[in-house]
Amino acid sequence: MNIPVTLNNMPLLECFASETRVRMIELLGERPMSVGELAEMLELSSAIVTKHVQKMESAGLLTSESVTGTRGRRKLCSLAVDSLILNFRSRPSEEQRSAYAVSIPVGQYVDHEVQPTCGLASDKRLIGMMDDPRYFADPQHVGARHLWYGAGYVEYRIPNYLVGTQSVREISVTLELGSEAPGYNANWPSDISFHLGGVHVGTWVCPGNFGGTRGLYTPEWWDEQSSQYGLLKTLSVREDGTFMDGLKLSDVTAADLGISAPGSTGKNKTNDTGNASASKGRDISLRIESRSDAANPGGVSLFGRGFGNYDRDIEVSVKFSDSSREIRS
Repeated sequence: MNIPVTLNNMPLLECFASETRVRMIELLGERPMSVGELAEMLELSSAIVTKHVQKMESAGLLTSESVTGTRGRRKLCSLAVDSLILNFRSRPSEEQRSAYAVSIPVGQYVDHEVQPTCGLASDKRLIGMMDDPRYFADPQHVGARHLWYGAGYVEYRIPNYLVGTQSVREISVTLELGSEAPGYNANWPSDISFHLGGVHVGTWVCPGNFGGTRGLYTPEWWDEQSSQYGLLKTLSVREDGTFMDGLKLSDVTAADLGISAPGSTGKNKTNDTGNASASKGRDISLRIESRSDAANPGGVSLFGRGFGNYDRDIEVSVKFSDSSREIRS
């Protein structure tokens, strides 16, 4: 997750100005803890710890849910992100000039094949009927801010703005997602597979489907007993492999995707089915899939702008290099 060091991000940056909050991050890095457990470890009152939790939740660093304990309900806290990268440069560097970024609404998929439980919601109402895959083809699906499916996939198109001899050296996709359980269940693992340009780049095990506390941006009309938010994750396909929040998922590299500028020549790479990559000189496909035969067939929930804990769509950045420029230099 890349964070520009600007005044707009002060709520997040301020979280690191407190020794107590940094210690909370250390503790939650080991395992989820309740407010009571954190208070005991920090030797503070639960009321003080609750204020720290609320600030860190608002900044997107923590998530919490109400769970049943031995003495009634308790608030269980978890880290929402595994890593952060702070960007200090206000002027675009050479590296930033050799990149572009796009934002894709979660409802703007171009292909799908889903199985119940499934559904779509705008920021104002449900789109069609729940658990009826036919509504994923309804023209109103482009307005979806939240969608979910128990098995199958949705596929998006990332525009290919490369020209001449430029080639991709890194693609990063940041999105808010969780697994898909009936209602919600924080302990509902799901093997979520990602494909770029027809190439399976890696599978990440999502820990659960989160609810109990309304998402920061989840609309009031949404059922409190349904999933409320996801985890903000960044998938990066780089020159040295594929990573999720900096942790390696696979050895697939950006070169393996075979993505180049439209009209360029050269040998296509092959995808995971052995066919020529569909990304050669064309838009770049992004498929998010939960297979019914996976070890953890837990489905997918996607949250976009106006839903969940992060008011954002699927954010994609593409970094590229130019072989002709390298030769001249």
